[in-house]
Amino acid sequence: MSGQRPFQPPAARRLPLVAGHEPLTGLSYGPRTGAGISVKVKARSLRVLVADDEPVARRILREELELLPDIEVLGEADTGTRTLEQIESLRPDVVLLDLQMPQMGGFEVIQRLRGGPHLPVIIVVTAYDQHAIRAFDEGAIDYLLKPVGQARLVRALDRARELLGSRTEAAETLARLQEIAASGAGGYQTPGPRKIVGRAGDEYFLLNADEVLAFQAEGELVWIITAKQRYLAAQSLKKIEEKLQGSSFRRVHRNALVNVDHVRKMAALSSNRWLITLHNNQEFIVSKRLARNVREILSW
Repeated sequence: MSGQRPFQPPAARRLPLVAGHEPLTGLSYGPRTGAGISVKVKARSLRVLVADDEPVARRILREELELLPDIEVLGEADTGTRTLEQIESLRPDVVLLDLQMPQMGGFEVIQRLRGGPHLPVIIVVTAYDQHAIRAFDEGAIDYLLKPVGQARLVRALDRARELLGSRTEAAETLARLQEIAASGAGGYQTPGPRKIVGRAGDEYFLLNADEVLAFQAEGELVWIITAKQRYLAAQSLKKIEEKLQGSSFRRVHRNALVNVDHVRKMAALSSNRWLITLHNNQEFIVSKRLARNVREILSW
């Protein structure tokens, strides 16, 4: 149509890292073999930290771990604060983390890992709590029920080895766990804030969905667009749209999802086509087929 502005994808230039986002480091990876387990991970022992406020529970877990080959118990922590300190100083591969600890529980420890200098694989340890267990099952989160049996412990550690062989999957798992942690201890009635995993170079970041302006597909790649930085998404645009159902994101083009909370202005190009401008001045033309999504925005 005459006068219509053509759809222009953003330039694929590398912008500075966003202030306040620490990369998710400490995830070992390498060539994969067998059932998806890294050669590098299989070739060395797992370095484990045990975090529980009960001395008897820590002793039992340590004794079970010491019976297993290729497991090194680095130490123990009896509070959430001490756990964070041990993670920073010892840099374990795996943390067996009790949820019920005084002052700072396991969920708060999990939420504070986002900006830490090291990211281990977290295996949650909990007494029976049907709300928590349902949330973990739905989020595909590995957990251990007290008292911990050795067979179940071995399976959880095998899963940890697989995660250590895939940085993307490890980051996605922590994102799901943080969503559960943020949804509220005990009840899990309100969904937690959605987390998006983005990659910049060799570094992985956990982003809050509300700081994402848009997702844009370019061929097989999907870009996560924030105010200052672009990241590569770990999932397809279709899967991201499914994950964000019920949120402020709307499909405006077969190649784009926009966060309507970051729409600065809209201009009608015709009766069924719109030009959307985001807060970073990036523009998207809404396809005719998806114009109804813009009408939803206008109704707000």
